[in-house]
Amino acid sequence: MQVMRDPVAETFLSFSVRRMQMSERDLNRCLDRLTEEQAWRRGAEHENSVGNLLLHLEGNLRQWVLHGIAGQPDVRVRDEEFSLAPTVTFAEARAHFHATLSECCVVIGELAPARLLEIIDPQPTGTWRSMPILEAIYQIVGHLQLHTGQVILLTKQMCGTDLDLSLPRKR
Repeated sequence: MQVMRDPVAETFLSFSVRRMQMSERDLNRCLDRLTEEQAWRRGAEHENSVGNLLLHLEGNLRQWVLHGIAGQPDVRVRDEEFSLAPTVTFAEARAHFHATLSECCVVIGELAPARLLEIIDPQPTGTWRSMPILEAIYQIVGHLQLHTGQVILLTKQMCGTDLDLSLPRKR
């Protein structure tokens, strides 16, 4: 049986992976500049540190992609992502995030376009319930980009410098 190609779905999937990889690149440019102390620094208890944001992104990706789409067990404990007392080093948080992101890019990159309308429950213990995989991927990419922007801002503030993440600007 011949499978019909769906160029729109294939473009959506490949672009989603590229956007996730672009966020990873921007995050790396930030994370490379931070010390252990800076990574866990918070302005106040109600604010998140860069380290907490990495833990949060790793937990979210694991739950939404590896559980929701790939069918792995849901092992996320969301409250631990925002703990005031980190249980891992910055290097460990970073390694976990990158490994999970890489695995998620493979899952999304190899996803059969026909599955995009399949209904999943990506967050069984949360507020985001039954939705098509396409919507879940759209949410995942947006969530990653949102928190990447927060890490960029925090890094600029802590390091007191522009990160030159886009075209060089006249200063």
